[in-house]
Amino acid sequence: MFTDEMRAFLQQPLIARISTIDREGWPHTVPVWFMLDGDEIAIISVRQTAKIGHIKANPNGAVQVGGDANDSAGYLIKGTFRIEEDPDRAWMKKLTYRYESGDKAEKDIADWTPLDMIVLRLTARSVVKVA
Repeated sequence: MFTDEMRAFLQQPLIARISTIDREGWPHTVPVWFMLDGDEIAIISVRQTAKIGHIKANPNGAVQVGGDANDSAGYLIKGTFRIEEDPDRAWMKKLTYRYESGDKAEKDIADWTPLDMIVLRLTARSVVKVA
């Protein structure tokens, strides 16, 4: 699904926007950290957030990366979400170190360890380049 050009772009630690569908059928869009993992987009989240409830009710959604004024382009990735446990906090740590380093990363990992963190995985059904 992802070309080499797309994979190279998605390797950058950019802020993504995840869109889920709320109970009334409206998009709910929030910024998130992400990582391309094979052919899926992996995102960490606290279990008790609204987006998790939305995904449980309707797993269809999208992730948009790039396309901001300082980016040359970006991608809108539509697909199906699934929720996965992160019992050893491996994904929380991996994504934190992708976006932060040193003391800041260590502090956030320590602060987030007591939280009920999970992993969202988006399996792409379509990818559209956006400018």
